[in-house]
Amino acid sequence: MGELFIVAGLRAKEGKDGELRRDLAELVELSRQEEGSIRYDLFVSRDEPGLFVLVEHWASEEARSKHHNESSHIQRFHDDGRRNVERTEFFHMLDRVV
Repeated sequence: MGELFIVAGLRAKEGKDGELRRDLAELVELSRQEEGSIRYDLFVSRDEPGLFVLVEHWASEEARSKHHNESSHIQRFHDDGRRNVERTEFFHMLDRVV
């Protein structure tokens, strides 16, 4: 398989925007250093405060799988950081068309 793109939206719990922003910023910085990570960016919606959007670009599905299943910072976020997440608004794994 070729490159993989992911777009995910996380909604912060009421009053937890700052904490989630901090947790996600740390996660992004560490994820950018991983083998196979081409791009890993964090955005916040202009129209919906508290909606954070992650845009990931991986060299392969295998690199993304290793990141998701083996990276200590991802496991730490799932164990602790998600306490500030109300819900996942969307999650899409994408293949480039053109």
